[in-house]
Amino acid sequence: MYMQCNKRGSSWLALVSSVALVMCSGRALAQHSGEHAGGPGGPVTGGAHQHLDSRFSHNQYYFDHGYSVHHPPVGAVGALHGPDGSQYWFHGGNWYRGRAGAWVVWGAPFGLFVPYLPPLFTTVWWYGIPYYYANDTYYAWDDGHQQYEVVAPPDGIETAGTTHAPASDQLFVYPKNGQSAELQAKDRYECHRWAASQTGFDPTEAGGGVPPDESVQKRNDYFRAEVSCLEGRGYSVR
Repeated sequence: MYMQCNKRGSSWLALVSSVALVMCSGRALAQHSGEHAGGPGGPVTGGAHQHLDSRFSHNQYYFDHGYSVHHPPVGAVGALHGPDGSQYWFHGGNWYRGRAGAWVVWGAPFGLFVPYLPPLFTTVWWYGIPYYYANDTYYAWDDGHQQYEVVAPPDGIETAGTTHAPASDQLFVYPKNGQSAELQAKDRYECHRWAASQTGFDPTEAGGGVPPDESVQKRNDYFRAEVSCLEGRGYSVR
């Protein structure tokens, strides 16, 4: 009887040890495979092979470039072909490049399109245009593809970009004299061109077409000129 119990105890210890080994192995595999806290798509917590991205107060952790994993995380958008001919996978703000039977954490190549943004991103405004930032990567919405494109950061955005949305540039124009839709469109365009010629600021151009240190003042001058022109043609402007 004593020997029987001892065998049972040995079997039980062996079972517990096996379960513990499986759990530890699973945890190690998850870490190596780039699993995220809270499941696929969740934020990566600080740890080995990770760094903190604090630009624009983004404050999220991502895997270091060059870190190699056995396979892309479950749910990754994959088989995206870069300009260099390599295949890339995208998941949780991290980019992986297929290389010699492994997947290496890599920088996102410009020009690739993804159907959605990382689960955690920071909107950065630059001359009234929103860019979406995560893990040293900038994304911009492309109407033609109806997807987000990986783009090069515009010059100056990393020092002067803001996470605060700019004031609205929309003017609400009401015809006081019953002007037709065709005449309204003609007046709006001509007043826009006149205001741009008077102030040197054109909102249809990147940055208004003026130096960054002049943009705020020139922008205000442009809208004052446009409002003046429209009111002179019989419109109420708000």
